[in-house]
Formats: sequence, structure tokens, C-alpha cells
Amino acid sequence: MGLEVESRSSDSPYIERVWRSRSFAVDQMASVATPYWDLVFWEHRGHVSTSVQGPESKASTAPVPEDATFFGIVFSLGSSMPHLPVHRLVDRSIVIPGSTRRSFWLKGSTWRRPDYDNAEEFVRRMVREGVLERDPIVAAALDGDPPEVSERTLQRRFAASTGLTRGAIRRIERARQAAVLIQEGVPPQGVIDRLGYFDQPHLARSLTRYVGHTATQLSDPDPVKPLSLLYKT
Repeated sequence: MGLEVESRSSDSPYIERVWRSRSFAVDQMASVATPYWDLVFWEHRGHVSTSVQGPESKASTAPVPEDATFFGIVFSLGSSMPHLPVHRLVDRSIVIPGSTRRSFWLKGSTWRRPDYDNAEEFVRRMVREGVLERDPIVAAALDGDPPEVSERTLQRRFAASTGLTRGAIRRIERARQAAVLIQEGVPPQGVIDRLGYFDQPHLARSLTRYVGHTATQLSDPDPVKPLSLLYKT
């Protein structure tokens, strides 16, 4: 039972990850907290759907339709669609109408549905037509080149373009990294030392809040509920 998930990185500054998956013999998953938003397309029993999934500030349980196929584009921090502000999408999703196997409706016009291999071409069109933009100040800060603005301005721009504070983003990404390390067999103390947790209770609280699993559950090769997309950065 579970989800078969495949993902890849991208050379586009607007894309964090591209993924696709298939569900089988499963009706729910543990949705891990993520600072990113994504555009998701899926098909289930002939019904085609498209949605914008916002950042998730904490772990939750999400329903999964059985025998469905999914494809998604995860957008980089600082990238956003001005007509759908990211800060209004935190912990929620919006279904996009007019979806078929070939096209869907986006900001007043019909768009050809992208796929796993041409996501970059689709995103380039989004940028050309002004549907997608990236905050240059946030992008510079993430690239290690802090802009000459006040900390207050930087925090405000982060909140506007990501829906989260910089501290929340760091905590979520650290918990996701901890989950990956534990799944790879790194013992909890090694994770604590490597990622800067204070102690085991601190790690346990972080995993429970942001991943929805304990270290023991993450070590289980056959979990009761599959996890949403986790990957090495």
C-alpha cells in the first residue's frame, strides 16, 4: 500500500521541484509541513482536477483517492502568482475550474496542461504572461547575497511572498531534513548533532509538529500512512 513518488530538481529559479506519483491501496497520507506552494494536477476514475496547494505550517492527515495519478510543480520560495497571494494560501488549497486532460483555466484564459517533462516551458510562459513573479529581495537573501534593506523590510517581504516568517521556514526545513536523515538510517543523536537540535525532546517535538511522525515511525520501512513528498536538498 502507499504512494509511488518520483521527483526531480530543476534549473529554473522559479521551480523548487517537479514530481509525479500514483496511489494504490491507500486512502490517506501524512502531509508533511512545507514552506513551498505547488500546482497539482491529478486524475481519478476519469475525473481530472487541478489545484493550487499552499504552504503547510504543520503536519496533517490528507485523504488520497485510490488508483489516482498525480503531477505537481513545486515553486521556489519567493515565487508567487499575484492574483493568488501566497499568504492567503497557507494551510489551504484552491481548486482551479475547467480542467481536462489537455487544458485548464488560469487567470482568465485556457492553458495547455503541462507534464513532468515540460514543466519548465510551462513556467516560462507563466513568467512571460505575468502570471508568475519572484521577489528579487527574497531571492537574493536565499542565494546568500543579503540585499541592502532593513531586517524589518526583509521580514515583511518574506511574509508577503511565502506566507511564512523566515524562522518558520527554517524550522520546517530542518524538520524535513531530519525526517530524511532518519529514513536513511541516521540515529536520532546523529540528527541532533548534525542539525543543531538541543536534545531528543526538542527533535521529537519538531518531528511531531512538522512531520506528523516520531523517529521510530520514520524508521519503519512499511509505515501505516505514507508521507507526502520528502527529498534531499
